Amino acid sequence: QVQLVESGGGLVQAGGSLRLSCAASGSTFSSYTMAWFRQAPGKEREFVAGISWTGSFTYYADSVKGRFTISRDNAKNTVYLQMNSLKPEDTAVYRCAQYHTRRYGTSRSSLDFASWGQGTQVTVSS
Repeated sequence: QVQLVESGGGLVQAGGSLRLSCAASGSTFSSYTMAWFRQAPGKEREFVAGISWTGSFTYYADSVKGRFTISRDNAKNTVYLQMNSLKPEDTAVYRCAQYHTRRYGTSRSSLDFASWGQGTQVTVSS
């Protein structure tokens, strides 16, 4: 079972930036689609961004398109989420997740992701 550990969260003012990282254990990281999800208090978990196993394809929720960028470094077993122009409504716990099947899929559904990190808190003040 892969271990995913997020870092980089914190408190930032509206309009600011943060870069989240998610480090994965194991040797098969480069074979899996990865994604970021977030969950705000009292709200359901929602998809934020995803990236294919080669990094050649990225996809985003409409709410973050143009502001957030997902990327990965397969040599470092790490996926990143660069968040710019942050808004108070971006406040949430952000979790990275690994797709359930190797070399397959670009889903936005949390049900298709089998491994999850513990999450990192992002708070955007107005």
